[in-house]
Amino acid sequence: MKRRNFLQKTGLAAGTALLGSAAFKNSVAASPVPEPSKARGQRSGKIKLGLYGITYLGIWYDGPGLSFEEFVRRAKEYGYDGIELDNKRPQGNPMDIPLNRRDEMRNILEKTGIEMPAIACNNDFSSPIPEHRECQLLMVKETTRMARDLGAKIVRLFPAWTGIPIHEGVGTYDLIKSDFYTFQRQYPYATMLDRWNFVKECLKESAAFGEEFGITMALQNHPPLFKDYRDCLRMVKEVNSPWLKICLDAGMMDRKDPQWVEEAVRAVGPLQVHSHYGGEYFRDSAGKVESKYASDKYRDEIIEWADYDRYIQLMGEIGFNGYFCYELCHHIKTPDGKTAKVDYAHEQAALAREYMADIVARQGMG
Repeated sequence: MKRRNFLQKTGLAAGTALLGSAAFKNSVAASPVPEPSKARGQRSGKIKLGLYGITYLGIWYDGPGLSFEEFVRRAKEYGYDGIELDNKRPQGNPMDIPLNRRDEMRNILEKTGIEMPAIACNNDFSSPIPEHRECQLLMVKETTRMARDLGAKIVRLFPAWTGIPIHEGVGTYDLIKSDFYTFQRQYPYATMLDRWNFVKECLKESAAFGEEFGITMALQNHPPLFKDYRDCLRMVKEVNSPWLKICLDAGMMDRKDPQWVEEAVRAVGPLQVHSHYGGEYFRDSAGKVESKYASDKYRDEIIEWADYDRYIQLMGEIGFNGYFCYELCHHIKTPDGKTAKVDYAHEQAALAREYMADIVARQGMG
């Protein structure tokens, strides 16, 4: 299952799950939408482009993950301004990176002129088992400490990341996001409202870690706990900490029609501190980079694809100053169905930067 299908199915699964708790349905899914900003058309923000490390962990293609040095070199070669480190092996697990190595990593960034705006923390706070949540909190704390040591300003959090199983050497969402293996069946004895509150309490502790180390925590609008952007916004408001902000991604939205995307961006407003884009790209006969997901030449099914021209324009109108990071986050295949080599990931990282740089320049956000 490709990542876009995973997003669509998990969005539906999350919506279905809400029906299991009337209280949750009434209090969360029907969250009030804040009044949109009245300052329309005026752009004051600036966007930098980053490369997210999950692209090169060695789980989507046939080959090993890149070292930190190689990852930074590739980002520099392709013209990115910075990198978003994933707190996974082999690049960014805090257990593997002592203080002297952290100094080395900072020196590598300084010498290459590459920034590290954020570190991704692949956490799941939704378990009803206290030991599980406590392990996740420890990981978040150590990742936040590492962010301070490496000079990153943001730690990105999930509410309930389900993980990426490795099957026959390749990462896949199929084993955990099929019609049978659903978020609700993880813990059938826990209601959605229970899991919402588990996440909220852990986010309060995480915000305190952010305050301790001087790091902004950014909550992503990611399924399956969140049905749409309103759930993410409501969670941040319930936690009510100046150290917890939002990472709103257009690609994660349950709907991508222009009105809904605009509503989301304006509602989140100044809470927005980080964002991503994904997809696969190709160069057309005229030499222009296009998205495969938006092209009839490559599209083999009907999908929703975010209008990034409009999204970037809206980001400027809310005054966003930050990073837009590319992530290749699904199993990549050759035309004959085999797992692609790392060269294809290199090609996609380069094309993705060129594609988005054109949009950023066109919208005056560079």
